[in-house]
Amino acid sequence: MDPEAGLELTQSFIVVAEELNFRRSAERLHVDQSALSRRIQKLEHILGFALFERTTREVSLTPAGRSFYEENARLLQDYVRSARTAKLIAEGKTGSLRLAYMAFAATELMPLAVSRYRRLHPHVDVSLRYIRTQGQKLALAHDEIDVGYMIGPFDHSDFHSLLLTSDPLYVVTPNNHELLRKREIKPSDLADCDLILGDMVEWEAYRWRLNDMFSAEGVPLNLKLEASNTLALLGLVAAGLGVTIYPESLIGFLGRSVQVRPIIHPDFRIQTVLAWKRTNRTKAVRQFIEVAKNLPARG
Repeated sequence: MDPEAGLELTQSFIVVAEELNFRRSAERLHVDQSALSRRIQKLEHILGFALFERTTREVSLTPAGRSFYEENARLLQDYVRSARTAKLIAEGKTGSLRLAYMAFAATELMPLAVSRYRRLHPHVDVSLRYIRTQGQKLALAHDEIDVGYMIGPFDHSDFHSLLLTSDPLYVVTPNNHELLRKREIKPSDLADCDLILGDMVEWEAYRWRLNDMFSAEGVPLNLKLEASNTLALLGLVAAGLGVTIYPESLIGFLGRSVQVRPIIHPDFRIQTVLAWKRTNRTKAVRQFIEVAKNLPARG
């Protein structure tokens, strides 16, 4: 039996089983009463047993018909529910979005985008994971996340990337540090400074970008201490053990125990990009990209 024809016959049977009246059932189904009767007769012929007991006064289910109704009513409800859920997912009105971010996106870019996205699409389940840049690339490749905020540039044939910001770099010093007496701070001014940087386990992509920038200027990095997290880096700087380098996106969150000054050089900037797999074309991802790239610029 053709599946669509079988579904039509079964739906007709369920309506008659609920109404126990062929006239009302025909009205619900928008068919002639005689056509509905033929559908039920055809289904009974296919099944090989009677579904209804008919008299001139009433229609009732046979025991076999009752069993057939209960099973198929559940199946039809599941079908309708799954079709409705799949439609909502296709329209981006439900489903899930797995989002990863690194430290430089954690303060503004990611929270602002997620806040706006959830207002626009409240039925999509958004999960967040902190993952360093290199780890995000692997997670995207293995379909463990859908979208990632990472340090750019990121050019790969399997992925899309969208440049969100290109932040100027700042030197972060203890209060009263000698660098603060300079009118402008250039990369060469950091040659003799003790540097405190994030370690290569957590800050690998950032460290490579700093190395590239300073090497291009012929300035060696005088690395004295490493730490794995932002609070430790700030504590070491505030204690007078050296200086560190942060992007503009973080300097508003540093507090009063340190001072900041911009590094004056057009190339001393760090990119934050949004990346996703080219094969991931889900509506939830497309909608999040639209939200992320249309956030108002920072003041």
